[in-house]
Amino acid sequence: MDTPAFEGWTCPVPLQHYPTIVLGHGAGGKMMNDLIRHLFAEEFHSPLLGQLADAAAIQVGGQRLAITTDSFVVSPLFFPGGDIGELAVNGTINDLAAAGARPIYLTSGFILEEGLPMETLARITRSMARACDRAGVQIAAGDTKVVNKGHGDGIYINTSGIGVIPEKVHIAPDKARPGDLVIISGSMGDHGIAVMSVREGLKFRTEIKSDTAPLARMVQAMIDAGAEIHCLRDATRGGLAAVLNELSMASQVGIEFEETSVPVRPDVFAACEMLGLDPLFIANEGKMVAIVAPEHAETALAAMRSDPFGREAVAIGRVVTDHPGMVVATTSIGGTRVVDLPAGELLPRIC
Repeated sequence: MDTPAFEGWTCPVPLQHYPTIVLGHGAGGKMMNDLIRHLFAEEFHSPLLGQLADAAAIQVGGQRLAITTDSFVVSPLFFPGGDIGELAVNGTINDLAAAGARPIYLTSGFILEEGLPMETLARITRSMARACDRAGVQIAAGDTKVVNKGHGDGIYINTSGIGVIPEKVHIAPDKARPGDLVIISGSMGDHGIAVMSVREGLKFRTEIKSDTAPLARMVQAMIDAGAEIHCLRDATRGGLAAVLNELSMASQVGIEFEETSVPVRPDVFAACEMLGLDPLFIANEGKMVAIVAPEHAETALAAMRSDPFGREAVAIGRVVTDHPGMVVATTSIGGTRVVDLPAGELLPRIC
């Protein structure tokens, strides 16, 4: 019998053989990564989808556009520092910004549960309108569906977005190069801990607020300053750890960073210690990770810090040729540890 040739074989289902979907498949870690790579990307046969970027760059006539979509199922609907409506607008804007695009239009789809108070819906809609005004975008189209009571969670929101990519901007997950510096725009873990504190009824000495914010103007400031940006990604589900792993795998490079260089608010750090969580894996909704050419790092940092949402921007590490596809952190005691993708669900329903 001839030996079968396994080269080029792909698996049409997630590598973990789960008979049903579990929460971890939407958490931004290994399980979600496997689901996307080995089911959706395999079945849809789309080169654009296969890039696994926050937004796809497409050519329409002579114009380069970015297009993205996202769904928001956060529980509770209102949390310190924000709500599901503001989150839906900011999250989609930030995905467009991660492609270097200037957001111009959004769409909004509402899945409403029977029995949702009309005042709750009005409050969320007003919040979305304010967020659009602040970001300078418009809701151009929408859809509404209602499901039976008990078959939803109050309200789910899907938002899609479209933006214009400047001619000379070419930002993508596979463009990191050895020697590049890794920059983050501020403290890690705020959003995830804010949502969890309300959901679980936790009380801290100070109120921890979500960092939800639109980051497109900050990214535009970096571009206008002439910074050579290779990769951008907002650190949402899976936190900083997930973003760095995704970029290292897409570019087939290693990433090394100093754990003590990553800013974490003292109250967030204390909450993580109490709950046994690592702030590197906690979701954010207003922080951008940038990989930039080393000679442009100071320019990028100055542009970030000129924006209200990037004042705490800091360089934390660099791209290396060693251990491609792997992220390594230098710890506070001088040792090193591998920072892998989270395996499953850390904090359910954070966006």
